[in-house]
Amino acid sequence: MKIALLNTYDKSGGATRACQRLLSGLSAAGVDATMLVREKSTNNSEVVTVGSRIDGFIRALIDGIPLYWYPHRQLHVFAPAWVPGRGIPEVSRLDPDLVHLHWVVNGFVRIEDLSSLSCPVVWTLHDSWAFTGGCHLPDGCTRYELTCGRCPVLGSENENDWSRSIWKRKLKSWSDLPLTVVAPSHWIAEKARSSSLFRNRRIDVIPNGIDTDLYCPGDKMEARRKLGLPENGKLVLFGAIHALSDFNKGFDLLQSAISTMTISQRQNTELIIFGVNKSVTLPDGGILVRNFGIITNEEQLVLIYRAADLLVTPSRQENLAYVVMEAMSCGTPCVAFSIGGMSDLIAHEVTGYLARPYVAEDLATGIINLLNDDELRTSMAAKSRKWIEDNFCIHLISQRHEMLYRQLLSGTVID
Repeated sequence: MKIALLNTYDKSGGATRACQRLLSGLSAAGVDATMLVREKSTNNSEVVTVGSRIDGFIRALIDGIPLYWYPHRQLHVFAPAWVPGRGIPEVSRLDPDLVHLHWVVNGFVRIEDLSSLSCPVVWTLHDSWAFTGGCHLPDGCTRYELTCGRCPVLGSENENDWSRSIWKRKLKSWSDLPLTVVAPSHWIAEKARSSSLFRNRRIDVIPNGIDTDLYCPGDKMEARRKLGLPENGKLVLFGAIHALSDFNKGFDLLQSAISTMTISQRQNTELIIFGVNKSVTLPDGGILVRNFGIITNEEQLVLIYRAADLLVTPSRQENLAYVVMEAMSCGTPCVAFSIGGMSDLIAHEVTGYLARPYVAEDLATGIINLLNDDELRTSMAAKSRKWIEDNFCIHLISQRHEMLYRQLLSGTVID
């Protein structure tokens, strides 16, 4: 069984980590797996890059040109995928038995190129792009259930805008694609099942996995000493790619929640941020803030999780947030809004706190309750760790993927 995993990058982002971890798990199980990327940044011999970095960068720039027709569009969350990429031609050269797609836009795979694949295809939904007219995060929009158009992410009022065109391209190009969909969360599975593009596809819920041996609990005070953090006081953690510039990550909602805390509570609490360039000026929210910058070293990230008293993830939309999974695996309870796949990870008031969506005061209630109750946090920490070990360990997740691959290659039909 020869498997080709496709992902645009091999270093940054949740989809990348999911793909990399699955690659490691499959290889450890003896599966012949190769990861194809547009841009390679690691020395992993099982990762193969297509073309040069500058070639991929130029393709990505050209692919984004049509977006400039929409000056009111949202940032970070739309991909046309119209420029021919080198991903699928390289797949043909490798001649795998099965292709597993992950996050494949930004000049890596063109929509039309997928129609040339004749082997079974699995696609893990790290966001909603595969079943929409180009947006990664449709928010409250459900036009992907029909034919898209008048796209709020593009800031468009035109029924026949770029999203309608992309939806038509997908419908035409993928009609005969031997595709099985993997949804990491029950939330995105339901979204995909309601979509016009995927409602007749097989959709399996298999979460992303994590190395629970690496992401594990440790000595909190030792972690703080190594990171130069105070051993006294409470540390609240917030981290995400584009943490401050991406509206979806909800930093404004976290600021609102912090503003409801008393002066004494804020004076005894420090906010730790990662995923933001260290040159960025952080806003003053009446609380001490420390920016660890963009973290590329997993050992350092583990130390940060261990050092924190709790993680807050105030996102407006999330599929299956790796930052939450990683923190919980390290024994750090989490506070988040009850949205997306958060309930797949967090059991309310058992392993963390799920606030009413976008109600900053309720988010603050969760933060304050956990900070004020050491016994509660200790209990949640142990339960968080066990939940991740039992349900998201990469060895278990790799086995589930391998079973799916063998079913598809043998032609087994699962009801």
